[in-house]
Amino acid sequence: MWFILKSIVNHIILLLPIVVFAQQADTVKPGFFPTGIRVGVDVVAPLYSITDNRFSGYEFSADVDFYRYYLTADIGQWERNLKGTDSRYTNSGNYFRAGIDVNFLKKDPDRNMLFFGFRYGRSVFSEQVERTVTDPVWGIQSDIQSDAGRRAGWLEITGGLRVKMYRFIWMGYTVRYKFALHSNSNDSPDVYDVPGYGGTFKTTTWGFNYLIMVRIPVRKEKP
Repeated sequence: MWFILKSIVNHIILLLPIVVFAQQADTVKPGFFPTGIRVGVDVVAPLYSITDNRFSGYEFSADVDFYRYYLTADIGQWERNLKGTDSRYTNSGNYFRAGIDVNFLKKDPDRNMLFFGFRYGRSVFSEQVERTVTDPVWGIQSDIQSDAGRRAGWLEITGGLRVKMYRFIWMGYTVRYKFALHSNSNDSPDVYDVPGYGGTFKTTTWGFNYLIMVRIPVRKEKP
């Protein structure tokens, strides 16, 4: 737990000057009332599912604007199926992320975004490891370890772009820097892959999403 807290503090300290600068530069605040909700789908996960038979998944996203600040959430699902010479690993689960983005394009009438943000991610999933062993007496045997009650959480620093393409359609990408992973592994074997996060063999990892989004207006904006 100590290394998680230390990692969080170090990242926050590094990012404080950016946040302070953004707030100081923001001198005009027309009102924190949402004008629209955007919902969209990530196209990377389906393409990855088609090109790699070891993976299957999808992800949806939504955000709500409050002037320069966007409350955002993602939900998704993925499955892994990895085979080795004498072993097989599978997992399946759901995940969500929630956080806030800050838009640095303050006066764009099309609400295009060049943003920076934070997320907290949480995953609930099951996993199974099957190993084949050769016993001199009993011959080839299978050793199966499974856990249907896995849970894991992590933090993300995000950045990216959203661009209006046509009327109510936006497209753009999000780059994710993921860190401070923690799980309820207890006495069970260490988690190998976490849905929404990825492989756990590194203390930090990266992610990328490319989104197609539709904006639903909820309030008429003043000219």
